[in-house]
Amino acid sequence: MKRIAVLVEEAYQVLEVWYPYLRLREEGFQTVLVGTGKKAYKSKDGYPAEEELAIKDADPADFDAVVIPGGWAPDFLRRSPEVLNLIRDMDKQGKVIASICHGGWVLASAGILRGRTVTSFSAIKDDVVNAGAKFLDQEVVVDKNLITSRNPCDLPAFCREIIKGIK
Repeated sequence: MKRIAVLVEEAYQVLEVWYPYLRLREEGFQTVLVGTGKKAYKSKDGYPAEEELAIKDADPADFDAVVIPGGWAPDFLRRSPEVLNLIRDMDKQGKVIASICHGGWVLASAGILRGRTVTSFSAIKDDVVNAGAKFLDQEVVVDKNLITSRNPCDLPAFCREIIKGIK
């Protein structure tokens, strides 16, 4: 069974965590909420999410893909050396890395954007461009193993591409 890490941290965007988490389960994949070790997190709206695995215990070899949601969570996720190492290792292995909205901050901090084509929430366009990426304003952009989208309205296309990338 294919296994997908869905990253979670404080102030996450509800739909960008739960829509992929549930949609990918519906497809038959095992989804796992991976957090930075706090056990419980609240979304920007206060909706709770409980960590199923701490990042310190997450081995890239155990996952086929990772989903990086938006909200303000990426600002916390990018401060975790373990999160950045997971992203770098999975990228080196050619595994699917799916980032939506502000998730591009994590990609920039992991140093994997140089020479890549991506999209993100418009407010962080400068950040991803300054990290070396080419920015496109499209609902979903696929560059090899990297899948990016802009916002919750793009979730259907985002999840379709994740599913294609994993199968």
